Amino acid sequence: MLELTEAEFERLVSEAIDEIPPELAQMMDNVVILIEDEAPDDVPDVLGLYEGTPLTERGEWYSGVLPDTIRLFRLPILRICDTPDDAVEEVLITVVHEVAHHFGIDDERLHELGWS
Repeated sequence: MLELTEAEFERLVSEAIDEIPPELAQMMDNVVILIEDEAPDDVPDVLGLYEGTPLTERGEWYSGVLPDTIRLFRLPILRICDTPDDAVEEVLITVVHEVAHHFGIDDERLHELGWS
């Protein structure tokens, strides 16, 4: 398992978010990105989790709701990484994957695109 401090991991997440093209980042709406140490007990092997209503499913009813949440799980990500470069790549893949869910892209399409 790769050892990174919380601050170092947060920097990787920030850098991954900066990789999102500005035109897409501007379209993100009512979503927060959180970093947690571990995934929930019911899905211990996931690296990230999107919870909310994708942009493609929002309609006139969508107002006054709590933000969607993208949760990134630090320790599961670090457990599959051997080098800092591995961590950079895995964080980027996880951020892109979960942000794509916010845009309504499902796992099957992400796999086709190479982001699973």
